[in-house]
Amino acid sequence: MSNRNTQASKAAARERIRAERERQKKQEKLRRQLIVAGTVVGVLAVAGGIGYMAMKANEPTGWEAAKEAKPVAPAHTQGKNGTEILIGDKNAKETLEVFEDVRCPACASFEQSSGEALLKDIEDGRYRVRFSMYTFIDDTPAGGEGSKNALNALGAALNVSPEAFLKYKAALYSAKFHPEEQVDTYSKDAELLKVAATVPELKNNKAFETAVKNGTYDRWVMDMTALFGRKGVKGTPTFMHGDKKLTIPQVPQQQMTQAQYNRLAQANFRKMIDKEFGPAKGAGKPDPGKGGSKDEGGQNGIREGEKDPTASR
Repeated sequence: MSNRNTQASKAAARERIRAERERQKKQEKLRRQLIVAGTVVGVLAVAGGIGYMAMKANEPTGWEAAKEAKPVAPAHTQGKNGTEILIGDKNAKETLEVFEDVRCPACASFEQSSGEALLKDIEDGRYRVRFSMYTFIDDTPAGGEGSKNALNALGAALNVSPEAFLKYKAALYSAKFHPEEQVDTYSKDAELLKVAATVPELKNNKAFETAVKNGTYDRWVMDMTALFGRKGVKGTPTFMHGDKKLTIPQVPQQQMTQAQYNRLAQANFRKMIDKEFGPAKGAGKPDPGKGGSKDEGGQNGIREGEKDPTASR
C-alpha cells in the first residue's frame, strides 16, 4: 500500500471517529435536555398536584359548601331566595310571625299544646303566619346537623304544598317523634322519611324522598339560617306582630298531667292572641280549667286544696 493511501485511510478513520463523537455529544445533550425538561414537568406536576390538593383541602364541605350552591327554593315561598314562608288567607289583614327551630324542645312543647289552635286561626283567616325556621341548636354545645337536615325536609314538604308542610312540621314536633335536644335524630334521612310516612301527602312521594336524600334545598336552608337574629330574635319559640314581641303567659309550676298542662298552655296562647288581635269571631268564653282528656287516666293533676290557676284569669 502506498503512503498516500495509508494517509488517506487514516484521515478517513479520524473523520469517522470525529463524526461519531459529534453524534454522541448531540445525543448526550439531547438526553440532558430531556432529563431537565422531564424534571421540570415532574416538579410542575408535583407542585400542581400539591396545589390542587391544597385547593381541595381548602374548599368548603358539607353545609358550608351548601352556602355556595345554586339557590333552589321550594314552591310556595316568597322573598329573596324564597326565605319567606307565608301561609294563610292572602286576604287576612294581620300577620303573626312564628320563629322556631325543629330541634327546640320548647317549640315542641308549644306545638304539642297549641299547634292545633294556631292552625285553626290560620284556617279561619284570623291572620296569616310567617314561619322563620332557624337552625341555631346545631351550633350549640349539643352539636349536630338535625335542625338543618330537618329544615331541608320541611322545604321538600313545602314544595309539595303548604298543607303538607304544616302537617309534617306538626309530626316532627309530636311527642311520638320529637327527640331530646341532645339527641341528633333528625340528622338521619331515614328518620325524617319515617316521620314523613305519617303524612298522607308525603307517604310514598318519590319526589319528596329524592329531595330529602339529595339535599335539594340545602342552600335554601343556609339562606334561612342566615336570617337568625332578624328582628332581634335569638331564641325560639318567639311570636311577633309587626315589630312587637308577644309573650305567652307561663303555666304555673305545679303538679299536673301532661294533658292538663297542654290545656292550660293552649289557653294561655289564646289569651295572648286575643289580647293582640281581639277575640275570635263567634268565640264563647272558654273555661280551660274544666273538661277532660282521654289520656288523663282520671288522675287529679292539680293537688287537692290548691286553687285552679286559671280561675282568676
